[in-house]
Amino acid sequence: MSGLRLGVSLQPRWPAGDGRGAVRAAGVAERLGFDHVAVGNRVLESGFGLDADPLVLLAAVAGATSRVRLLTSVLVVPYYRAVVMANQVATLDVVSGGRLILGVGTGWNPAEFAAVGVPAGERGARTDDHLEAARALWSSRPAEFEGRFTQLQGVRLGVAPVSAGGPPVWVGGHSAAALRRVVRHGDGWYGTGVDAAEVVGVRRRLGELAEDAERFAVAAAVFLTPPGVEAVVEAPGRPLGGERVSAGSAVQELGELAEAGLTDCTLWFPVAGEQVERAMEWVAAEVLPQLG
Repeated sequence: MSGLRLGVSLQPRWPAGDGRGAVRAAGVAERLGFDHVAVGNRVLESGFGLDADPLVLLAAVAGATSRVRLLTSVLVVPYYRAVVMANQVATLDVVSGGRLILGVGTGWNPAEFAAVGVPAGERGARTDDHLEAARALWSSRPAEFEGRFTQLQGVRLGVAPVSAGGPPVWVGGHSAAALRRVVRHGDGWYGTGVDAAEVVGVRRRLGELAEDAERFAVAAAVFLTPPGVEAVVEAPGRPLGGERVSAGSAVQELGELAEAGLTDCTLWFPVAGEQVERAMEWVAAEVLPQLG
């Protein structure tokens, strides 16, 4: 189980007006020994937590930390123009010193697609187009690319990423299309609320699609409310370690996930922002030492 890397989401419900709560929490996560911090992508209010732009918030986190990795969990690729996204991502990769992991997805929310003026029916095609264009921009100077939504002729991106070929890309989603997208464009898969059987299934399906499937990270977000900390929103999935979680039940389930092939796990706390440090401290004291 020593190979399982544990991170935390920075999206609990922060008090109104506390603009730097997530940045402070990232510093605590780094001090406590977590591997990564994660920020999701909503452009409209969700009711679940901090609905900030992940690239902007993680840029602030990059300036306040030095070791912890930064994960977009996940960036909804069709919301962005390909060249703008590629430049923003490369900029964050540079200012973080290569600590960025680009978790990506196609999105699902019809209201958000309407608000940004992108047809929801094009989300898969736009995601493929934008990821392929971004890879070209990160890998070649100048870049050439001819796609359905993006055309590049002799384009030099404003910022070259620190990471060769761009930061690692983890593709989110449980569908067959998402797994094919991992193989075509990604360095890993990113799921939500998985159990060990699902992880085994993802590993098997990736193996059917790619001969070198062992190279892919297999990561997921899971939901955890530590003992003595009150949940303020309902977690959108089953809780890690059961309804009455203990250190033992959490460690046991994380061990099962690691044995099944999970490489990275993000803890999402459905708690108030002022309780997130307490939640992280419980995990750091009771769970992390047993992960090796």
